[in-house]
Amino acid sequence: MDVLYYGDNYDILKKHIPDESVDLVYLDPPFNSNRDYNVLFKEQSGGESPAQIKAFGDTWNWAGAAESWANFAEICPVKKVIELMNGFHDSIGENDVMAYLVMMSPRLYHLHRVLKPTGSFLLHVDPTAGHYLKILLDCIFSPKNFRNEIVWHYRKWSVAQSQFVRNHDTIFFYSKSASKNRTFNQLYMDRAESTKKRFGTKKITSGHDEKGNRTPSVTSEEDSIGVAMDDVWDIPRVPPVKQLYPTQKPEALLDRIISACTNEGDLVLDPFCGCGTTIMSAQKLKRKWIGIDISEVALSLARKRLSSKDLELGFD
Repeated sequence: MDVLYYGDNYDILKKHIPDESVDLVYLDPPFNSNRDYNVLFKEQSGGESPAQIKAFGDTWNWAGAAESWANFAEICPVKKVIELMNGFHDSIGENDVMAYLVMMSPRLYHLHRVLKPTGSFLLHVDPTAGHYLKILLDCIFSPKNFRNEIVWHYRKWSVAQSQFVRNHDTIFFYSKSASKNRTFNQLYMDRAESTKKRFGTKKITSGHDEKGNRTPSVTSEEDSIGVAMDDVWDIPRVPPVKQLYPTQKPEALLDRIISACTNEGDLVLDPFCGCGTTIMSAQKLKRKWIGIDISEVALSLARKRLSSKDLELGFD
């Protein structure tokens, strides 16, 4: 496997990725929020790529999405998704947010299609359209398969804005099914300082008496492995001065996701792979991977980061 594809992920998903073949889908699509396409899409020479800028820039503009919307039933042939999108169209109108949803919904449909029954799906969002995407994901995956709203918290330089500082992103975590056989490896974190002060590092056991009342907790001789990891993750972001790419995410974030949701040898797919952080983590953790991006400079950076002799680059 281990393939990078250059092109529109919608076309590549349809033509090259079989049904139920992927163990983990992680995607961090460009958000509809002050994105500088001239920075994101460049040629190898470093100059701007008008074709790439237009192809992706149009997804935020209704004029660019109108043709896709006219053919939406053919692009995404799922009745309940069509009904939901018609409701969005009637309620929010023909604007940039609606254009973004028209772009995302058929891609989410195909990402659901390629995911194994035991697989996991994680979508990285920001506040501009995350609430709409959550409803769309409930429609495609079913609300019963929603697992977590993960909050990735970080710190950055900020200025007063007459509101609370925005220092987090959200990641929606769904499984393909509710099967107990789905892949999930429990991760652990340190116990609270107050717990350490009282019990140290030893395993804590507790129980109930014959009347059902809880008995006092006691420690055993065995060391604790920690407490089950929660859904608020404090992971430093990549400082802008060290970023290879404007949307680069820290490897620690992808390491955690891939470690929890896959096993060695599983297949990880990132359809908006950017400079390749997801596939870097997958390679390091001995997973197979597929990366897709429409930006030539992004894939060039990904190849350099991997520095793998057997790396294959697919073109579509």
